Amino acid sequence: MSELCGGRGGIVPGRVVDPVVESSIPFCAETETLDELTGYRLRIVQPRHGYRFSVDPLLLVDFARLREGDRVADLGTGCGVIPLLVARSEPAARVTGIELQEGMAALARRNVEANGLADRIDIVDGDVISLKERFAVSSFDLVLSNPPYRRPGTGKVSPRAGRDLARHETTATLADFLSAAKFLVKENGRICFIYHTSRLPEVMVEAARQKLAVLRLRMVYGTAKMAARMFLVELMKGRAGELQVEPPLFVRGEDGGYSEEKLRIYRKETAIERG
Repeated sequence: MSELCGGRGGIVPGRVVDPVVESSIPFCAETETLDELTGYRLRIVQPRHGYRFSVDPLLLVDFARLREGDRVADLGTGCGVIPLLVARSEPAARVTGIELQEGMAALARRNVEANGLADRIDIVDGDVISLKERFAVSSFDLVLSNPPYRRPGTGKVSPRAGRDLARHETTATLADFLSAAKFLVKENGRICFIYHTSRLPEVMVEAARQKLAVLRLRMVYGTAKMAARMFLVELMKGRAGELQVEPPLFVRGEDGGYSEEKLRIYRKETAIERG
């Protein structure tokens, strides 16, 4: 087995496949789980004890409003969940996932192959700060990212392998992620991030410094009684525009269950199912 990949949070709503009952995807049951996103017809291998993706990638891909034939880059792809969601959501899209850690990139490739999407998804080993050496300027229509949201030296240090690298800035800062996204995206192309609310002022300042227009902003709440913990933002290269603050997104309803919008995003009908 290759080295494992982490994601960016806790368990997502879905079905954990029992390796004894069924599995068409090889994985090590002692160190990995096979999680099923039924609404997207995806099975994704994740580390059993490492850092695991949560609802963030699903919210980000839905927020991005994919367009037919989009060329999409994902900065910090982890186990490949965002490219997989994009490819299932828009059948004409081509996606490149970029990942610093070789083990994570290897697991992302396994997931891409296992879900039959290797013809439309490429996984590239690379650091965000050196992408100008790997790609031509303006190579993509859309750049997505769920970057590490903690600055070095802040927050708790996790004993789980790979978890801190997914959660804490290491070689690349927020400014580096925005700079790389600006380089990769075409003129009038879009950049969509999901990020922790504590970094919102920094995103606004850095976007202005890099001459990126902030077009859409949406706050994400656990419930209506909780403070916002995350936000979704869309930026554009090469065009000015007025900021549109969208209605808040609540992950859970008053009864404690998932909100109707969250369930719509998770259970959304995919292009393959519609076809």
